[in-house]
Amino acid sequence: MSDENQEAPADRYRAPALDKGLDILEVLADQARGLTRAEIVKAMGLSPSQIYRMLERLVARGYVTRIEGGDRYALTMRLYLLATRHPPLRRLVAQAQPLMDDFARDLRQSCHLVVPEQGTGIVVAQASPTGHWEFRARIGGQVGLFTTGSGLALLAFQKPERILQTLGLWGVSSAERQLRAVAAHLATVREQGARVEPSGQLVGVTDLSVPVFGPGNEAIAVLTCAYIEHPEVQRDESREHALAALKRLSAELSGPDAAI
Repeated sequence: MSDENQEAPADRYRAPALDKGLDILEVLADQARGLTRAEIVKAMGLSPSQIYRMLERLVARGYVTRIEGGDRYALTMRLYLLATRHPPLRRLVAQAQPLMDDFARDLRQSCHLVVPEQGTGIVVAQASPTGHWEFRARIGGQVGLFTTGSGLALLAFQKPERILQTLGLWGVSSAERQLRAVAAHLATVREQGARVEPSGQLVGVTDLSVPVFGPGNEAIAVLTCAYIEHPEVQRDESREHALAALKRLSAELSGPDAAI
């Protein structure tokens, strides 16, 4: 068999311009604070002329943006937004919704599912108890990563050694100071396997937040119950029961076969 026929399929159909564009995206994906053009050139081992037009086209198409006065380039959230339109997110919501409905009915508590998007967390699914009263998060509502139970739980269950890169992919740059401020809290949450704290937004509500793990054993989403006490039920017993049920729900959604 000739060398031409033995050529690997990956090398047989070359598209150099496309390869350069994908290489630029991959280089920037590892940099939470972006790179200058000179740094991109050095990382790729190419001449400036070889990447200039491709970089400008990525900016024009909205995949890359200029930051810090135009001297640095960073990924936008366009790739992430394309990914969230992909069926895996819809599969996660479809899988989670009936389980969340069961939780809300059985525990008489609302719960919601949060995923990272555009530098925040976004509520993508919600379940309410049956009855006259309810507290619920609005689907599509945004929550702060550093100021809410869901956001802090998302951060806590990322790999600490690469959390800055992960935040960069989520659209958050220059987060070192914010991470230092919550580092001890995140470590405690990881050790406990859940975050159980009074709500920072509503008096009398306790946030119970547990991670939904993806194939890489990092949180791809968080389930949160904004726990409200019922006067006829013993406080500690009921809250522990709700947390245990929420963890079981999370376990059903987590693992190597997680939807996203």
